Formats: sequence, structure tokens, C-alpha cells
Amino acid sequence: MANEILVIDDNLDIRKLISVILKDRGMIVREAANFDQALLEINKKLPDVAVVDVKLDKGDNDGIELLVHIKKIDEDIPVIMISGHANVQMAVDSLKLGAFEFIQKPFSSERLLNFVNRAIENIDLKKEKSALENKLFHSYDIIGKGQAIEKIRNLITKLSNTESRVFVSGPAGSGKELVARQIHKQSSRSNKPFVVVNGALLDPQKYELELFGSENANETINYGFFEKAKDGSLLIDEVTEIPLETQAKILRVLIDQKFRRVNGSKEINVNVRIISTSSKNIREEVDKGNFREDLYHRLNVVPIFLPALKDRSEDIPLLLNYFSKKIAESNGISETKLDTNFDLYYQYDWPGNVRELRNLVERVSILSLNENTNNINQLVHDSLSQKNVSKNSDSYENVLSYPLKQAREKFEKDYLTSQLKIHKGNISKTAEFIGMERSALHRKLKTLGIKGVN
Repeated sequence: MANEILVIDDNLDIRKLISVILKDRGMIVREAANFDQALLEINKKLPDVAVVDVKLDKGDNDGIELLVHIKKIDEDIPVIMISGHANVQMAVDSLKLGAFEFIQKPFSSERLLNFVNRAIENIDLKKEKSALENKLFHSYDIIGKGQAIEKIRNLITKLSNTESRVFVSGPAGSGKELVARQIHKQSSRSNKPFVVVNGALLDPQKYELELFGSENANETINYGFFEKAKDGSLLIDEVTEIPLETQAKILRVLIDQKFRRVNGSKEINVNVRIISTSSKNIREEVDKGNFREDLYHRLNVVPIFLPALKDRSEDIPLLLNYFSKKIAESNGISETKLDTNFDLYYQYDWPGNVRELRNLVERVSILSLNENTNNINQLVHDSLSQKNVSKNSDSYENVLSYPLKQAREKFEKDYLTSQLKIHKGNISKTAEFIGMERSALHRKLKTLGIKGVN
């Protein structure tokens, strides 16, 4: 499929010249002659690459506003800025705001084509990476032979022919997102977007902006998660973390099937399937007054509960073999033969559940290439021993006298400090080891006041 380029320039001759150059190379080109036309084209359909003049008809740097607008919608889209009145500061500012390149007029067709081709390569690589990651996640199956897992698989099959809202609960790392993705994959919406919003990671000051989007005075539109998931499925992960005020607005959307963007006057119709998850006991959160009961009943049409891995130990050998095979395929290495009878797999409590087991298998698979079974078992022992918290330590015994919130904070602080020491202060390795996104770990360290590890 030919790549689509949006050319935005108020100079007709330059706009047509750029269009001809790009069309001659087999690209599809759309044009916009001013700021308002550009907004219409961007909001109608995002291009693969945008070529934007810095100065249009609204002000000195209205092209920069378009750059910011595009990046808010999709930060991966390359934007090439052009200008006939450029200076070094203007170029630096554009690049800081996410511009792919900055070209000063007049420019040669070769120079323009070079930048556009590199931008296309950039976006194609990102799309390929995203598709590969998505395929990998979609390729994972729900593994288990116990009654609980078999019941979940049967329920997902039944849900494929319905539009019912689903509430998936279970401890962190038990596979709630995988269940949600399987529900979407088997539904009639499978070829539409699957959008994930994590209630625990949203900026508390911007819940409504991120969920519903916004409109600015200059008619710039920022799309929220509800619109990004149009005709598809919206997974609200850790929904119990969303504040009560925003819960009320989500309830209103579910009742009316429409909403307004922040600062907007137009009502937007909602056509998404809502799947929610929580690691907390939502019934307890309702009883405590932390979650609206009316919203709970709206979301909890079909409940699914995922048990902790320690409560389904019969599935551990299946999961070990399954992940070993999958990780070998995705990394292009030989499959690691794990000793599924190794006692430690069944003695360990797996606080991180299936996610922790998968991470362990990946780590061992990489580190144990060409090793024998005894060495592999030693790697497993060393990895799991690092994560065991002594019951005689202050982090366990004395913490019992603390209020719940304080106890949780102390445990998290002690645990993360220990992991940072083990990984010599490397944030990326620590995040990978504990099964947490790097950006989320940064925020957690800041919240807990962990500034550094010696």
C-alpha cells in the first residue's frame, strides 16, 4: 500500500511542487492550504507523514501548533517542518517538540525525498514493531487444565457472540489483560481497535481529558480513549483507581451512550465494548465508599475471576513448557528444557503470578543457553531466592502493627530498594525483573521518595 503524505503550506506553488515530487515517487498526497484546512484533514484521517510549513495564516508559528496537535494524537507520526524564514532557535524548538526534521526553503527535491523516505522508514519500523508485539501478545493462549481456567475459556467462547460488558478480577500478573484481549479477539469487533487505559497510571489531574478528549479555542481536537476505541473494545485496567467524580461521568456515558469532550459542545456517540479489570476486591471497594455501586453493577455484567498462580499449581508445568517454547520462538534460540519436577517451582508463592513465572522463564532461557539441567535449576534457585522476603525481617514482622496504607508503602519501598541494589541501580533491568513498565517504576520511585541506591 502506498504511503500517504499530508502537505500543509499556504504557498500554492510550493505546495504543488512538493505534491508533484512525492506523487512521482508513487506516494498518495493530500494537501491543506491553511490552518483550518489542515485541522480538517488531520482530524479526518492521520497521514503516514506530514510536511508542515511553520508559518500559515493564523500567526507566526501556527505550523508549530499543528505539530503539537499531531503529536498529541499519535506521537509516532513523523512531521517534517519547512520554513522560508528559519533560524537556529526555530529549528531547535521544532525538534524539541517532536519534529522529525526541519528543512529551510529553498530545498532540493533530493533533500526533501531523502527526509520523507527516512520518515516513512521510521514509521514503518514502528508499525512493524507494534504489529510484532501485538501479534506476540495475541499469540499467547490461556494455559491451564484446572476447572477455573477451563471455565474461563468456555466463558470467553460464549462472550464472542455478545456485546456484554465484562469485569475481570484477580491478583496482579494473573493474566487479566490477556483474558480481555482474548474476548476482543473472538468478538465481532476483532478487526477494530483494542485500546488499553490504566486507571492507576493516569494523571489524576487529567482523567477526563484523557478519557473524553478536549477541544481548544482554536478548534484543535485532542481525542480521548473513548474515541480512540471507536467501534472496538476499551479495556479500563485497574478501574478502581479512578476517582469518584470521574466514575460518575463514566457512568453517565454508559447510560447515555454519548459524551462531550472537555470544553466541547458537540455530543459524541459511543460505540465501544467496555472491559474492566481490578486487582482489588471491587465489592470491598464499594462497601468502603471508594467505588460507586451503580457503576459497579453497570461494569460487572459478566464477572470473570482469575485465581493466583499459587492456587493453581497443577498448571505450573504446563506454563513452564509453554513459555519456554514461545520465548525460544520469539528470540530465535533453542528451547530450554526446564525441570518441571524441581520442587522450588511449587514451594515458591509467586507473588507476581503468571507474569513473574513468564519473566523467570525468559531470564533463565537467555542465561542458560547450552547449560545442563543442574545449572538451570541453580539459576532458578538464585533468581527466586533473591525475591524471597525473610519473615524475620522488619519489612514483614514489625509492619504488622502499621495501618494498611503505611504497611503497603513500607513494603514497596523496601522491596524496590532491594531490587535496585540487586540490579545495581539500573532502572530498566529492575523494571523488567519485577514486571513493571519503566515509566511506571520511575513514578513509583518518585512517589515513595526513593532517590538513589548506593
